[in-house]
Amino acid sequence: MDRSLVVALVIGALQGIFEWLPISSEGNITIALSALGRPPETAVAFALFLHLGTALSATVYYREELRGLIALLPRWRPGRAFEGEQAVVTFLAIGTLVSGVVGIAAYATLEEVVPALTGGAVVVAIGVLLVLTGVFQRVSSRLDVDERSDPDAIDAVLVGIAQGLAILPGISRSGMTTGTLLLRGHDAPDSFRYSFVLSIPAAVGGGLLAYLDTGLGGVTPTAALVSLAAACVVGYATIDVLIRIVERVSFWAVCVGLGGLAMAGGLLVV
Repeated sequence: MDRSLVVALVIGALQGIFEWLPISSEGNITIALSALGRPPETAVAFALFLHLGTALSATVYYREELRGLIALLPRWRPGRAFEGEQAVVTFLAIGTLVSGVVGIAAYATLEEVVPALTGGAVVVAIGVLLVLTGVFQRVSSRLDVDERSDPDAIDAVLVGIAQGLAILPGISRSGMTTGTLLLRGHDAPDSFRYSFVLSIPAAVGGGLLAYLDTGLGGVTPTAALVSLAAACVVGYATIDVLIRIVERVSFWAVCVGLGGLAMAGGLLVV
């Protein structure tokens, strides 16, 4: 097999695994691509593009829940937007809108900052954001807050902001969104479920935005398809077991450790 296709297969498989772990799949894929010689701006863009594959995995995995949410739409009423089963529909709609606005602004910042940095400086920046993400996960998992059931408008806005900022490589989308929900008093299973259902439109939007803006960054269409297919298949095969692991393992330390290694490695080549 052609070496570029092997690399594409491995990168796609890593995306399929990293997406469900609160360690910033985009940040770690960007580091891997930078180590393989990709310019920082194309590495970031391709890492975003690969989210299209895992978005399809999440759509298939959560298909029953998505079907149920769609069935609720004809019965949705503004006066009962955050009551009972309609609360989740409203939460997802507002969260998606807010994350779209924040994400576009964050992506515009990336376009300005990343091309001006060397590969080593980008890796250091990703490492710093990974450490900050780990610290946030630690704090959100340790605080004792009153338990809540249905999400409300404040939840939707805060989670939307957290998800929008996660377009920056090094900020874990799942870590930030689930951490925010935990801080708001939601239990872990609901937090993960809301987080990954909310990720689907954001991942599709981010992937398409990166593709329309920069293309495939020198990656051949065949290699890109191989990466997407690997991300989708591996993502679907691993999502259930990895979510169960995340619910039981403290990944904040992993995030901090990876961030420290990224900063040390990036400083060596700055």
